[in-house]
Amino acid sequence: MTKDTLVRLTLRQPDDWHVHLRDGDALSTTVPDCARSFARAIVMPNLKPPVASLDAASQYRDRILAAVPDDVSFEPLMTLYLTPSLAIDAVREGRASGLIKGVKFYPQGATTNSDAGIAALDTVMPVLDAMADVGLPLLVHGEVTDRDIDIFDREAVFLERTLGPLMARLPELRVVLEHITTEDSVQFVQAHPAMGATITAHHLIYSRNDMLAGGIRPHLYCLPILKREKHRHALIEAATSGHPQFFLGTDSAPHAIGDKESDCGCAGCYTAPHALPLYVSVFDQVGRLDQFEAFASIHGPRFYGLPLNTNTISLEKRPMQIPESRPFGTKTVRLLGAGDTLEWSLA
Repeated sequence: MTKDTLVRLTLRQPDDWHVHLRDGDALSTTVPDCARSFARAIVMPNLKPPVASLDAASQYRDRILAAVPDDVSFEPLMTLYLTPSLAIDAVREGRASGLIKGVKFYPQGATTNSDAGIAALDTVMPVLDAMADVGLPLLVHGEVTDRDIDIFDREAVFLERTLGPLMARLPELRVVLEHITTEDSVQFVQAHPAMGATITAHHLIYSRNDMLAGGIRPHLYCLPILKREKHRHALIEAATSGHPQFFLGTDSAPHAIGDKESDCGCAGCYTAPHALPLYVSVFDQVGRLDQFEAFASIHGPRFYGLPLNTNTISLEKRPMQIPESRPFGTKTVRLLGAGDTLEWSLA
């Protein structure tokens, strides 16, 4: 990474290790928005029906590639949805073919389109054994869904009840704890050196005060939910530390404005078009611009065993106002921080 009088950053083009592109007409917005910043992206499989077979993953990949602009190079990295019926052969064949880069574990009912997820890991241990055997990562949404557990505690309880026992039972399984939100998760990942973890821009920038104090802001509602300030600061320290277990994953998750601003608003923040300026602003604020390339462009590929990108991208310390919205199929999606001004822009 080079710095020209602290105004311009040039770095290896980053990858997004957790993104929701949705499907259908939405791809005409989400794919270009992602591809203009990121060379590759781990694509979440929580469609309806879920992407739970090699054929479904291959067909979804083709639909994504058809939406990539002609002047952009972009590689979608496909995942399978861990369901009770996921075939062991799909895991082995997907890994051998190179099509599948991970299998996503959603606790049943944890977030958008997670109804097909897992209620108890014992039901899928043969699949997890096969994944450990072939080195295919398990990508984890780390929350329990028990109604008696406070929503702000669900990540910490998941570590104790579910992920800790799984790591003890199957230590050779490669695990990415995705979109971590707590100091507990930072410490858990650091205690398991074979693990990786993704961190979103919105969890680095906002706390639950931003979402709830002075009025409810539905466009900050995401799952896992925003936490206390102390957890936000722990995430900033992890992301900017240069520690190789932590890497960029936007969890950019668009929903139409009407689906967010409703009596049962959907969880998710849309950040893909301006994700890099959001992230780099955080690194700049804490004086760690020198660690941004490692977090955004190096740690993730090394965890997944993929080559580093050779092309570069530049950001400039030049103010930009975040647009209000983007088309989203026949509807509209509001961008995270709409109308706010960022200090950094894509060059």
